[in-house]
Formats: sequence, C-alpha cells, structure tokens
Amino acid sequence: MAYDKQLPKRSEDISGWYNTLMLQAELADYGPAKGTMILRPYGYAIWELVQKKLDAMFKANGVENAYFPLFIPESLLNKEKSHLEGFSPELAVVTIGGGEELQEKLIVRPTSETIMYASYSKWIKSWRDLPVMINQWNSAVRWEKRTYMFLRTTEFLWQEGHTAHASHEEAIATQKWAMDTYAKTFREAYAMPGYIGNKSSSETFAGASSTMTYETLMPGGKALQSATSHDLGQNFAKAFDVKFQSKEGQNEYVWQTSWGVSTRSLGGLFMIHGDDKGLRLPPELAPYQVVILPIRADDELNSFIAKISQNLIDAGIRVKIDDRDGESLGFKINKWEMKGAPIRLEIGAKELTTGQIKMVRRDNGEAMMVGVDTITDSIKDALDKIQTNLFNQAEQALIDNTHSSDNYEDFKKQMDTTKGFIKAYWCGNPACEEAIKAETTATTRCKTDSTTKGKCIYCGADNSDEWYFAQSY
Repeated sequence: MAYDKQLPKRSEDISGWYNTLMLQAELADYGPAKGTMILRPYGYAIWELVQKKLDAMFKANGVENAYFPLFIPESLLNKEKSHLEGFSPELAVVTIGGGEELQEKLIVRPTSETIMYASYSKWIKSWRDLPVMINQWNSAVRWEKRTYMFLRTTEFLWQEGHTAHASHEEAIATQKWAMDTYAKTFREAYAMPGYIGNKSSSETFAGASSTMTYETLMPGGKALQSATSHDLGQNFAKAFDVKFQSKEGQNEYVWQTSWGVSTRSLGGLFMIHGDDKGLRLPPELAPYQVVILPIRADDELNSFIAKISQNLIDAGIRVKIDDRDGESLGFKINKWEMKGAPIRLEIGAKELTTGQIKMVRRDNGEAMMVGVDTITDSIKDALDKIQTNLFNQAEQALIDNTHSSDNYEDFKKQMDTTKGFIKAYWCGNPACEEAIKAETTATTRCKTDSTTKGKCIYCGADNSDEWYFAQSY
C-alpha cells in the first residue's frame, strides 16, 4: 500500500479526508469511465458481509432471489409515466448494438420495476400465485452529474426487493417489514442510528404511493438517505396489467412494494465512524476483526501465532496475520489503524515467553495485556464493546445535532452554519417545501412520529405536521 498523499484530518477537511481514505485504505479506486468506481477486495468484503446478513433475513421472511436483465426496452419504461419522468434525467440509453442502430432503444437498468413487472403480469394468474416476493442483488446505473465515491456513483451495487400481494394491507405490512429489516441491520451491524419516517410527495419514489426512509446524519451535519421502502399501491399493476383472480372469482390488480439498500450505505459507514487516523469499522462489518502483527518472527513464534489465530478462527472470529515483508511494525500499525481493523494483537518474543499478549482496540486506542489462555473470550468481549461504543458515539452525535425550530430566520442561520437535522412544522404545501430548499438547500427528509401540530416554519399555516429537515448528500 502506497501513501501518495498524507491523509487530511477528518476534523478539519471531511471531504479531503474521505476521498483520500477511500484510496489509501484500499476500499475503492476510480473507474476509467467518468463517475464509476472500482470496489477493491477490502471494500467488497464489507459489502459481502452486508449481503450475507440481509440475505438471511430476507429468506427467513419468504423472499427468493432471482435475476432480471440489465437492459430494459424503452416501451416498458414508458408504461408508468411518473416513473419515467422521475428517472429520465438520469437514464443511460443504448441506441447502437452490434454496429447497427437499434429499432427500439434500450435503457440501462436504473431500477427494475418495469422489467420485473412485465414478467409478473405473465406469472401471476390466481390468488394461489401470491404473494410474489423476489429480490435481486445487482447493479444499477443512474447518470449522476456530480459523483462521490460510494455516496453517489454512476453505477452502484444494491439489492432491490419487489413484491406483489392480494391486499393493500399485506403490501403495507411488507413495506414496513422491509424498513424494520434495514433499521435492524443499520443499528446492529453498521452501528448507525437514524430516523425512520415517510417522505413528502415530492421526495417519494417515482411511481410510488408512499416512501419510507432511514435517514442518518454524517459528520459536517448533512443527512444521508440510507435505505428506502416503497408502497407502490396498484400504480405499476395497472400500467403492466398485473392481475389475479381472487378467491371470490373476481379479477383484481395486485398491490406491490419495492425496497432497496445500496453501496451508498457503505459511504455512510466509513464517514460516520472514522477519525483522523482513518476508518473505525464496527466488528460486525469488518473483513478482519483481529489483525495479528508478528514482531521479528521466527519458526517458534510463527507456530505460536498460528495456534492463536486458529483458535480465534474456530471461535468464529475473522483474523488476518500481517507478516508482509518490507514493512516495519510502525508502518503496519498505521496501516491497520487507517483500514479500521477493530483489534490488533502485537506478538513477539516477549509475548511468547510471558504468555501475555498486547491487544489494542481501534475505537478508543485502549491497550491491554491479555493472557493467551483467555484471549478468545477477551477478544469476543472487546468486539462486543467496540460495536456498542461505536453505536453509542454515533447516537450521541445524532442527538446533539438534532434541533427544533419555529423561527425561519433561526432555521436559515443553522442551515448555513452547524447544519444537522432540524425538526420543524411544515404545512404540506409543495410551494413552501420548494422555497425552503431554494433558500437553504435543506429538504424534508421524513415526517417525524410526533402527533402534535404547529405553525408552518415558512408560511405560518396552522395545523402543520412536524418534519425532519436537513441538507443532504
């Protein structure tokens, strides 16, 4: 690993820190096409851990994996007008194939509702065919004007779930289940707290009746939409003629949902837990939970280390022995602090003699000596504490940077300075929402769970609902 540029301090230059870290921690690299990103093995390993956790929860609820084509005929995208209008500025379109102009343009998948539901209309005939619950792990392309590694790239990896149901109640239950699944994963694996709520009409997914979102807060006070779950109602069912014969013998349109989380969430993971030294990965998503650094190793020490490593692996702990030649101990310490390994063990001749191993936690830098006979239990305990500590720190930052405002001048001042989430009442009028966005670049992130009413922060209208506002990535 080459350090071509000194890592800027996160506390002083969050953007420079982030962009440099993505390269130096070997998470990703820039693709040759503008706006694209290469996921390097270390970064992809984190995504694989996310996949493993989510995939198990999806399947436990009856979801099956499938795969649909990358190319979508333009005629399919045209069937749901609001969906087309919502995505048209971001579409990548293929007009030539095999050296000849295509008779019908092909859209490179921005999302799969249209191509999947064309098949659903053929597969679903009776109430016995329902529910259909399909997920796919794939990539999508949205032509972004401004890109940012992981957070906003032209092509990104994600999962997209698409379900069809006999009743609206069942569809809504699935929409909520999907969001609950994401929330559990973000809280327990990513160690990322956030707010759950419905999006405003203007922020709702194109073609959906409603959108639920998980909103997290990044350093610097900007929000990140980390996952979404949509109630599609019967909008796509009517556009694609997805009908079924009910138990009563009536032909009815299905009720549908779609939901997804992408590699954008990893950008949030890196940003929210990092420090001036680099990454601090929560143990649940760390490719290596323990990194062992040998000190002037010989055959006896290597055998000692191998035994410790195998005991940890047998206990389900992900371990890396860094015995790379040509790197000093200090270099390796800095490298793994940058790469965010939760625990490192430094083992040399002294540790071999005493049976006491130096263990260092990445989250707080705490170093301790641990007996070799109890090292597995000590590491398990430390990993649990690191996971909890990272979540608690992020939760406190969320609390400290969530404010309420009933004065628009104060609202504007905060969005111009400390940013963060602001809870404020909004009347629901899109004109007010658009004016706030134009004047502060803040948008409605989601509706809070408060049932109280107040005066709109912009126009002063009574009986307004409370919303979270924030600037966003």
